[in-house]
Amino acid sequence: MAHIFCVANQKGGVGKTTTSVNLAAGLAKVGQRVLLVDLDPQGNATMGSGVDKRALESSLYEVLVDGVPITEARVRAERLAESGCAYDVLGANRELAGAEVELVQLDQREKRLKHALAAVDAEYDFVLIDCPPSLSMLTLNGLCSAHGVIVPMQCEYFALEGLTDLVNTIKQVHANLNKDLQIIGLLRVMFDPRITLQQQVSEQLKDHFGDKVFNTVIPRNVRLAEAPSYGLPGVVFDPQAKGSLAFVEFAREMVQRIKRL
Repeated sequence: MAHIFCVANQKGGVGKTTTSVNLAAGLAKVGQRVLLVDLDPQGNATMGSGVDKRALESSLYEVLVDGVPITEARVRAERLAESGCAYDVLGANRELAGAEVELVQLDQREKRLKHALAAVDAEYDFVLIDCPPSLSMLTLNGLCSAHGVIVPMQCEYFALEGLTDLVNTIKQVHANLNKDLQIIGLLRVMFDPRITLQQQVSEQLKDHFGDKVFNTVIPRNVRLAEAPSYGLPGVVFDPQAKGSLAFVEFAREMVQRIKRL
């Protein structure tokens, strides 16, 4: 059975898509079967996986609105195959923005993705869902599908404010729509140990959330930032960069953490 996780944070610009594509590549590198679901109409996770969102024959839009099976809509990120990091992508493009309005009229609108994923459950070890920053019908579909949430966050004051909102949202979804939903862990990203405030916030997170904070820390790294312009995860673009090595280590930690759940 696949472990289904949302990568979510209601604050924008915290590295959700960077986390999604690099964790997917890292998990594939350590031998896991991975499906990456791009739930953001901007399609950044699709493009960042080496898949052209403009050339998709079917996308997540058709899966959610028209009931097209995931087996027909997914594509293989073949550009990543040489590095041993290939995974499947359920891509998104601008069409997905229209799904917000159309889903409102459909039955089981918040569980359309959950029902679609059930058909491919046995084919993957991990399904990662890259959520948009807003709490929309799309994000709700992701949260209703998932066993847990991975929260990438910067160690800054405003990030703590956003985390409070996200925790409340997860509690509401858990209470009303998805009893399985929980926070799997908080991932500290874009971390610079030279900045005292970041060290202080990091310690606050560990004091408050304990073992919910992943041991792996993703450093601020220019090679991770450059990788999307080449249509590749950083793990593939520059495997020896500090950020890339950290994401592979994070993938190993994820596999170990899941074994303990």
